[in-house]
Amino acid sequence: MPSDAVISAVDLHRRFGEGDAAVDALVGVSLDFERGRFTAIMGPSGSGKSTLMHILAGLDRPTAGDVLVDGVSLESLDDTRLTQLRRDTFGFIFQFFNLLPVLTAEENVVLPLSIAGRKPDRQWVDELIERVGLSDRRTHRPSELSGGQQQRVAVARALVTRPAVLFADEPTGNLDSTASGEVLALLRGAVDDYGQTVVMVTHDEEAASIGDRTVVLTDGRIVEDSLAPVAA
Repeated sequence: MPSDAVISAVDLHRRFGEGDAAVDALVGVSLDFERGRFTAIMGPSGSGKSTLMHILAGLDRPTAGDVLVDGVSLESLDDTRLTQLRRDTFGFIFQFFNLLPVLTAEENVVLPLSIAGRKPDRQWVDELIERVGLSDRRTHRPSELSGGQQQRVAVARALVTRPAVLFADEPTGNLDSTASGEVLALLRGAVDDYGQTVVMVTHDEEAASIGDRTVVLTDGRIVEDSLAPVAA
């Protein structure tokens, strides 16, 4: 694992089903993700991009191969230790926000710390809420927020633990163009201003263009890995 890589995929294979019905979602994928970089993973539907992210994030296990996070093999961890690593090391942003409806915006932001039994750093929480433009919405519940505002809460929630890697799964897929631009600007700012490592799955070439690197999958294989964004 290269010294500047925070996470590495090593010859990943993922097969679903058996026999004639088997489908290979990933076929020998190896990638290193450098610390403090923004990587966009693209590909058509069924290309394996979401499967790859789920395996990188420890949400799924590969059929073969391994993922190393700061040199730690995910395959070596039991379910309890894997859960702890996900909680302490990763941040997540999903397409459909995944906010708890009974909690306020601020309570949703600090939820990962509450689950981990950690006391929030008030200055950091205040900075994040201001950064995502929700200082006047911190006591509002998700039902009182627009889709873009809910996703900005999700961005702050993902950053509050200062994760080693922030995974974003189609973070703009449920937003209009204005809200998408706001969320993407926040992700770009997290890399540029906080040194955050971001891995984003997207089908949107405009979204991918803000990254430092674009990886394109087709039929479970890497067909493009470029430091310049790929438009098509």
